[in-house]
Amino acid sequence: MLKDFTIANMLDMSQTIAGELFAGKTYPWEVLPEIGDFIVKLGKTLDPEEYDHLEGDIWIAKSAKIAPTACINGPAIIGKNTEVRHCAFIRGKAMVGEGCVVGNSTELKNVVLFNNVQVPHYNYVGDAVLGYKSHMGAGSICSNVKSDKKLVVVKDGEEKIETGLKKFGAMLADHVEVGCGSVLNPGTVIGRNTNIYPLSPVRGCVPANSIYKNKDEVVTKK
Repeated sequence: MLKDFTIANMLDMSQTIAGELFAGKTYPWEVLPEIGDFIVKLGKTLDPEEYDHLEGDIWIAKSAKIAPTACINGPAIIGKNTEVRHCAFIRGKAMVGEGCVVGNSTELKNVVLFNNVQVPHYNYVGDAVLGYKSHMGAGSICSNVKSDKKLVVVKDGEEKIETGLKKFGAMLADHVEVGCGSVLNPGTVIGRNTNIYPLSPVRGCVPANSIYKNKDEVVTKK
């Protein structure tokens, strides 16, 4: 049921400084068109004793560890105690929470990462929301544009919601584990505490507390 994939059922709002962005919305993908403007608005309120303000609407926590080879374009906020590793590419409109890892050759664009998210090795995460302590294994990616370039529809069985969005990566709830080499197709929404097998092609809605191998092999955790 699509009601299982609301913001309230997927995300712990105490684990992000972006709570205002989600206020008044039902589903997490509704924030995608507003991320960039919200970062600029929020960045101007951040404590200069805790965050450095760089040219291009970039705010980086003084406690964050940024590799000299990383590329960060604004608008962007990098949270406290987060690590941005060698050759990471943050293209802009990226809100990275506290205690996160953005790894080598990982690319972010138009995203909200809640606290303690890990995208540590060769990940592409675009037009996406990743919940608290979610983790994407090496080489797993969010595919954010359909091959036919049509607008993305979120589907759960016979239910569907027209998003009106051409670009829609993945919506991961809290504590989601995505296995290495998996592809999260446009419109993918994954419920809390779910594990995705390595090398899985995923689309549509995956229930909370599940183990997903493919669309015909989804079991409830015991």
